[in-house]
Amino acid sequence: MPEHAPDPAYLARPPARTLPIVLVGAGGIARDAHLPAYRKARMPVAAVVDLDAGRAASLATDFDIPATYERLEDAVAAHGTDVVYDVAVMPNAFGAILDSLPDGAAVQLQKPLGYTYAEATALVEICDRKRLRAAVNTQLRFAPHVAAARRLIADGAIGELIDLEVLVRVETPWELFPSVFALERMEMPMHSVHYVDLVRSFVGDPSGVSAVTVAHPHKELASTRTGYLLHYAERPLRVTISTNHDHAFGPAHQEAAVLWHGTEGAIRTELGLLLDYPRGGPDLLEITDGEGWREIEVEGSWFPDAFIGSMGALQRYATGESETMPTSVRDVLRTMAVLEAAHEATLAGGHPLPGPPLCPPLDPPLGPPRAE
Repeated sequence: MPEHAPDPAYLARPPARTLPIVLVGAGGIARDAHLPAYRKARMPVAAVVDLDAGRAASLATDFDIPATYERLEDAVAAHGTDVVYDVAVMPNAFGAILDSLPDGAAVQLQKPLGYTYAEATALVEICDRKRLRAAVNTQLRFAPHVAAARRLIADGAIGELIDLEVLVRVETPWELFPSVFALERMEMPMHSVHYVDLVRSFVGDPSGVSAVTVAHPHKELASTRTGYLLHYAERPLRVTISTNHDHAFGPAHQEAAVLWHGTEGAIRTELGLLLDYPRGGPDLLEITDGEGWREIEVEGSWFPDAFIGSMGALQRYATGESETMPTSVRDVLRTMAVLEAAHEATLAGGHPLPGPPLCPPLDPPLGPPRAE
């Protein structure tokens, strides 16, 4: 089973040597996650590129970055292929950015890899044509508590994996991300892609997908709640992903967790970041063998530590320290294939019920006939 033999990149130590990083995009995710992660891991950042020169300069000052550029072409001219380009912008800009990079460059794209499977395929074709060593920042795969769960499962701590659940029931402040309000597909590519990708990193591609994604009637967003059922026809494995971003009823019954159930035990991790986003609460990892749950102490959290892992995987591959890169664009294209299948499943509306529908009720009787 794939979960018992994870890619070595998931369990590897930090890279022995790192190439300097050129950050493309000086937005919130760069400030809140990318740069704190690289500072913590002592990965050097050589430059930041952004059309907004003031925003780039502010970020450079706060994180001691020696150079800023308004044009990517100027950054490429200065740094060539001796760096890793870390692209932290929205997917609609990916194509032009990839075309501007030097052939053979190492690059990491922020998730998602486009909004649709067709867009993702076109991006992979650019990477192939330019021989880019290209990865996607699917950082939840490397979150410290997820990494600890991965080790435990690989070591057989819960026996055979028979059930994998992702449960998210929170109130998400989408107003922090104004660009998502214009998207035709929102929740799947912008959020639950994290969990689809996480599932694939444990148990591989599903054989089929059932799904539904819906909007909130009072929000100007294409979708805010999604349910997936991933089919694994060759094994007794149930995989479900349920996301609800509209739980505006206080913290008492919010939930953000991944649960792995095995034949001999279970593991649960709580994704504290989502319970009070963007401030976030603590992550939690628990395990049981059926005789009560016990907490496992794990250092770090999803933000920013997971970003160290995703960049580290690319760095090891780019410097030749590792022969594998599980976050390659070709691998993440399969995550986008699952999302596309889920989108199509939503449009299909589910399998129809057998048999005729109930007849509508007859008009109520008018009472006994009147005597003439």
